Amino acid sequence: MKIINKLKKIWMHIIIASFVIFIGISALTGYEKGIQTSTAFTDVVIDMLTILPCAFILIALFETWVSREMVIDHLGDGAGFKSYIWAILLGGMSVGGIYVAFPLVYSLFRKGASLKIIFCIIGFAGACRIPMTIFEISCLGWKFTCIRLTSAILMLLIAGTAMGAILEKRNYQITEN
Repeated sequence: MKIINKLKKIWMHIIIASFVIFIGISALTGYEKGIQTSTAFTDVVIDMLTILPCAFILIALFETWVSREMVIDHLGDGAGFKSYIWAILLGGMSVGGIYVAFPLVYSLFRKGASLKIIFCIIGFAGACRIPMTIFEISCLGWKFTCIRLTSAILMLLIAGTAMGAILEKRNYQITEN
């Protein structure tokens, strides 16, 4: 295992170094695609740096204020249908999308949320966010948005429930590194 971890680190360093070299050469030679890549990368990093600190503060407050029992009651294995409603709400109201969803669901998982619900929240955070839906309505109309949202919610519920059930059957646990 140690050899595999070292190889992963080496590959990660090679990938990062290759990216930096590509961006540097692109800037020196005026290669447009490389410059566009650098600009897009910078925009994503800036977005993450503006969203993540606030998200981490909110998640820390969540860790402190919300009890394990409350999470188990609302998002645990025995919570039933209401846990899926909570998953839709948590994923849909996620401001940072996936950036915020992963730290949030990690915290929920540690407090006893079901894996089925965890997968559903991640899916909803990626596909059913409220700001994205409002933009979609303004560009594509109500009918399209309703069809897309309904089909996305149904598919994400099925996929999240199936993935969670498979992993729970295998006694999956998140390990600390």
